[in-house]
Amino acid sequence: MILVERSAHVMAPIGAVWGVVQRAEQLPDWLAGVRAAEVLSGEGFGRRQLVQAGRGTAHEAEVIAYQEPTLIGWRERAKGAGARAEARTEIYVQLTAEEEGGTTVRLIVVRWPAGPAKAALLRLGLRRVGADLEDSLARLTDLAAVG
Repeated sequence: MILVERSAHVMAPIGAVWGVVQRAEQLPDWLAGVRAAEVLSGEGFGRRQLVQAGRGTAHEAEVIAYQEPTLIGWRERAKGAGARAEARTEIYVQLTAEEEGGTTVRLIVVRWPAGPAKAALLRLGLRRVGADLEDSLARLTDLAAVG
């Protein structure tokens, strides 16, 4: 298992931030590496969605954590030719309301690579994953502040 997390302060109320992060359709607007996303079925806990990465790969995802307005998390599994069933990624967005009206946002990525070779490659790319999370937080800050 490989875990990377970053957090940031957003000068927007928790409801405004939640309004952005809980919509699958808005993932490309703020989550680095996402080209498109759509809901396949359901809402809230158990919602199924399709997430397309910038590299052209597609992942089916299921919402596995949902506590409005403080937590959403989903599990992605690669889809298509060559996809390994044992490889998966979980992404969590935790929100905490702050007294002055802002929100602390914590992004967490947990990856279970498909075998030791993939794990070694993922470890080499940890710095990039961290940078992507920081970019995502900056984009989310801008979106939530606009409302």
